Amino acid sequence: MKPAAARGGATAEATILVSTSPGERRVAFWRGGTLEQAFIERPARPDGVGDVHLGRVTARVPALSGVFVALEGDLSGFLPDAQGGERLTEGTILPLRVTRAAQGGKGPRLSGTGLPKDLSRDGPPRLLRRGPDAALRLALAHSRAPLLSDHPAEAARLRATLGPDRVRLLAGPAFDEAVEAEFDLLASPEVPLPGGGRLLVHPTPALIALDVDTGPAAGRDGGAHRAVNAAALAEAARQIRLRHLAGPILLDLAGGSAASRAALLPALRAAAGPDPLLRVVGLTGLGLMEMVRTRIHPPLHEVLGQPPSPLTQALAALRRAAREAVARPGAALALRAHPRVLAALRGLPGALEDFAAGAAHPISFVPDPALTPGEEVIEDAQPHAD
Repeated sequence: MKPAAARGGATAEATILVSTSPGERRVAFWRGGTLEQAFIERPARPDGVGDVHLGRVTARVPALSGVFVALEGDLSGFLPDAQGGERLTEGTILPLRVTRAAQGGKGPRLSGTGLPKDLSRDGPPRLLRRGPDAALRLALAHSRAPLLSDHPAEAARLRATLGPDRVRLLAGPAFDEAVEAEFDLLASPEVPLPGGGRLLVHPTPALIALDVDTGPAAGRDGGAHRAVNAAALAEAARQIRLRHLAGPILLDLAGGSAASRAALLPALRAAAGPDPLLRVVGLTGLGLMEMVRTRIHPPLHEVLGQPPSPLTQALAALRRAAREAVARPGAALALRAHPRVLAALRGLPGALEDFAAGAAHPISFVPDPALTPGEEVIEDAQPHAD
């Protein structure tokens, strides 16, 4: 099957695909048949990057060279001295922009520089302005790429900012099987490599560990072994970018001496070149390739949970139900799932309202403790009607 971009008639060389489903928005930058950037957003819980807040300084922390700032909703952010926090005292109220989303158990990183002087400085901490979402950020970064959306309201929202000529409303899904497969892979800790090898992704609280498993190539000649390692370099850089992995990153290649691994550093740097946030540091004493990437957006494993959280499973099931509702407009559907999955879905504002807006009937819930998360079933509601 051709990529969604080609089916929609736009060039596949650079296309922004926006797939909207109840409670979730998935955005892909697709170029030449390859996924180059990926975002998964829950509009009810935006990551906040680019948001402008009115904040109040609550404490100076000399050891961290910055100040903590109270934001709307009992949220606390950190403003470094280098980003406008110097000489601020407790109680100071000022507008601030979120430059790094809350992640890893830490609050958002803030900046007070580069903001308009006329922003409000009165009143309690509050959100002044939302930052752009992924589709708008990609549209700004790739000014010639068309946007293809599969949701009328989403297409209208994007057209209001980008103009009617740049946004196209598709009759079918924005993601075809190829794009869906790429997004499914982003939720997995294993990435297949040519020749039967695997790249294993292991996030930890301290760092991201990437490991290369040569698989069947382990018993072949050295050339096959080296080929898997070479493929792993390019795929590691790509997965780091797609998954928004950040902070310290260590890559353990399969076998080889320290000298042979050091010889592959130029190839890793070339693979990392398109990502301005990623820097290759070098080789550690244990022969691990060391990288570091600037934190901005939450890594996908935090968005999705690892293994996928009950909410992620619930939204995937609701996405399937939405497609079923379109295929069977007269059907009353039920979602049978573990109670934790149903509770997570009820707890996400807007998701069920989004489903009801696009379906003839609201979806009903059937708790089934025998089903583990990931085994959700979409069925006719009548046999389980209360």
